[in-house]
Amino acid sequence: MESFDLNDHSHRRYNALTGDWVLVSPHRSKRPWQGQQEAVTIEERPQYDPGCYLCPGNLRANGETNPDYPSTFVFTNDFAALQSETPAGSFTKGNLIKAESERGICQVICFSPRHDLTLSEISVPEIRKVVDLWQQQYLELGALDYINYVQIFENKGQVMGSSNPHPHGQIWAQSSVPVEPAKETVQQAQYFQENGRSLLADYLALELEEKTRIVLENEHFVALIPFWAVWPFETMIVSKRHFQHLGQMTDAEKDAFAAIMKQLSEVYDRLFQTSFPYSAGLHQSPTDGQEHPEWHFHMHFYPPLLRSATVKKFMVGYELMGNPQRDITPESAAERLRGLV
Repeated sequence: MESFDLNDHSHRRYNALTGDWVLVSPHRSKRPWQGQQEAVTIEERPQYDPGCYLCPGNLRANGETNPDYPSTFVFTNDFAALQSETPAGSFTKGNLIKAESERGICQVICFSPRHDLTLSEISVPEIRKVVDLWQQQYLELGALDYINYVQIFENKGQVMGSSNPHPHGQIWAQSSVPVEPAKETVQQAQYFQENGRSLLADYLALELEEKTRIVLENEHFVALIPFWAVWPFETMIVSKRHFQHLGQMTDAEKDAFAAIMKQLSEVYDRLFQTSFPYSAGLHQSPTDGQEHPEWHFHMHFYPPLLRSATVKKFMVGYELMGNPQRDITPESAAERLRGLV
């Protein structure tokens, strides 16, 4: 009788960070592709765009003028999804209809004054300045008495909904802990309570021993494709040292974090010879006044590309109605990315 093989047979994989499951169907990656094909759009951008609301010295939609910033720049989003003035309140009808007010602050962070660059093209010292600003914003926003979580993220590329190609990210700081970090809090807290150790520290030890899903590594961080990855070339950067948030990061770790982010972005761009789109975000401990010893700092990259620069992975059908599913295995995806380092 044939033995079960992760590389050949359909199976479910458990996401230890969230408690979710993903269906993996490796045999499907052998089928011929007859789906959507699109022409690659090669976009050349100027170093400065007079029509860009993020470039230095330009007028934004709210009538304010950006300073002539030399490196990074942060401002409150002119069209913020969360507002600090939102009054406290709630609405209920029976036990099934519930709503409650949500206060927050939305910031925009420009990574560089150069309109034509992406994270893979910005120097490591310049990315380090971005990390410094992330750290500053996490500490300042998290210190506000009504802010319980600070979500730092970047949407790169039109396919990920980015409305402006200027290199930038966002910060949404809010009074509740969002769904994904909340699930990770529960899972990490349960593991820490049962084992007295960090879930991700133990997971990273297993990955470093096996090596099959490791993409990049430096003195302080590891970039890998998680065993439970949903997106075809999804990666996670995990700190080797167990710490909770940006505020605890040393200068050496900030340098190493900047370096591995740049290197990973370069590898992504080489994969399909395109400026690789993704949504990326930092996950770290809530700012609710608790110590959260269970939390382990990490960063997620969720890119949509599947077979080429023009073929994307869509979450449709079974993925929407059942649970996420992937064809190529995390192991084979990691092997492809490693070959481009």
